[in-house]
Amino acid sequence: MTTLRPCNPRRRYDMVIIAAISCISLFHPSAINAYSFVSSSHRCKLQNNNFNAFDFGRSAAPTLKRQTSASLVMKRPNRRRRSTDDNNSDIQLEPVEIAANLKRRVDAKRPTLGHVVPKNSKTRQFRSPSEMQAAGGSEGAKLRPQGKSRDTQRYNNPSNLRILGGSVRGRKLESPNVYLRPMMGKVREAVYSTFTSFGLYQEVGGTSCKTRHLDIFSGSGSVGLESLSRGARHVTFVDMSEDCCGTCERNIERCGFDTWNDGGLGTGIGDEGEPTARAVCADAFRALRQPESVGISPDAKYDIVTLCPPYEEIVYAELLEAVANTALVTEDTIVMVEYPVELGSLPHVIGREDGGVLVGIRNRRYGRTVIAMYIVNPTGEREDTAESRPEEFITI
Repeated sequence: MTTLRPCNPRRRYDMVIIAAISCISLFHPSAINAYSFVSSSHRCKLQNNNFNAFDFGRSAAPTLKRQTSASLVMKRPNRRRRSTDDNNSDIQLEPVEIAANLKRRVDAKRPTLGHVVPKNSKTRQFRSPSEMQAAGGSEGAKLRPQGKSRDTQRYNNPSNLRILGGSVRGRKLESPNVYLRPMMGKVREAVYSTFTSFGLYQEVGGTSCKTRHLDIFSGSGSVGLESLSRGARHVTFVDMSEDCCGTCERNIERCGFDTWNDGGLGTGIGDEGEPTARAVCADAFRALRQPESVGISPDAKYDIVTLCPPYEEIVYAELLEAVANTALVTEDTIVMVEYPVELGSLPHVIGREDGGVLVGIRNRRYGRTVIAMYIVNPTGEREDTAESRPEEFITI
């Protein structure tokens, strides 16, 4: 005697769905793809049964097409490659006049953060001495001027600097015995991600990377050492503090970059070669305007120039004029300037005395820090990644 097996409820549900839609497909064969409530498994079963092969009812009934919502379509439109004429039409090569706020020192005091302005352990907020005395405390947090000696007993390694990427990733760096405000780690990571997208650290024609980097206001050297770790051929550190220059040299040795680059034909340097990294103790403006007076050859051109100055101790208009007209840059040199958000925004185009220009390609804000990047006399070799972006150079 044959025993009837009970039908699986799930299978019964599938059969009902298939039968219902099969009846609909007799009149509208394309309705299988028109109903979004049909699950993918059911739709596959219907397609395997080839219901669209039936011809009756096709001529009488119109073909239904599934209307997909525009919000569900996330296709990125094809980006049209701009020609040289398009680039020239977008870039306003006429330099604008430097704003008045850039011609004076900016007031950009920062909250109590790290070793620059020590945090109050009780309130985590800055208190003046009078407020501390009123609250029963003995002394409030003090503003530590950059470049002044710090208490090494209390602040041993305050910035906790380390290399973020490349061949010596994770290597800890020594901090100088003066109060500094180094570039934040997240900002440094974003900067070098952008540099990498520009192709500054890639091998060309089977040869090693030839990028040469000039790090002005180097401090502990974290910015330039990050570049060496990612493949730069040479970095020159410039700082007017002897303590900072000594720290740079010790960090160079700690990271293993105390090597020598051979010179000769095709290297861009003399036959005698040059060290992989060197520190120059000099004023930043003098190094840019008269490089030979501080031991930097004016014939040594750099592909990257980074400027991370103390916000309240320089005039940005003078700094932009000095880096724009220095003999150390060449065509397609990338210039990075760090400035506070209180300054507003740097100009999109900066003129040079020889008629050339610095064109703004990035201007990004990270908290209260803004990073601007320029390209010197662009030739078009980096137009796909380092294109002009005037919309970013607005007050933010």
